[in-house]
Amino acid sequence: QVQLVESGGGSVQAGGSLRLSCAASRRTFSTYGMGWFRQAPGKEREIVAAISWSGTSTYYADSVKGRFTISRDNAKNTVYLQMNSLRPEDAAGYYCAAATTPFATVVVTATPAYGYWGQGTQVTVSS
Repeated sequence: QVQLVESGGGSVQAGGSLRLSCAASRRTFSTYGMGWFRQAPGKEREIVAAISWSGTSTYYADSVKGRFTISRDNAKNTVYLQMNSLRPEDAAGYYCAAATTPFATVVVTATPAYGYWGQGTQVTVSS
């Protein structure tokens, strides 16, 4: 079992930045792909960004490319999401997730492949 704890959410004006962090309790954190998802009221949960277990491969949703950066520090069991140039449409609950299978050869992007979820952190963007 693994516990994921997100932090860093808050309220910002459009154009501002936030950095989300997700701390994992698992000793083998470094062997699992990680992802950030978001869910706005009335909408389905969607993947925002993902990173391979090694950190060498990343994925971004088209809506955040060039603005968001996912990274990980395996020594600290932590994954980050740097969010710049925030827009009102980025407002949502943001969730960190860990893939179920270790050492995936590709970046994990399918929601069902993530078996562990954090409790979420809220991001509000005002125009």
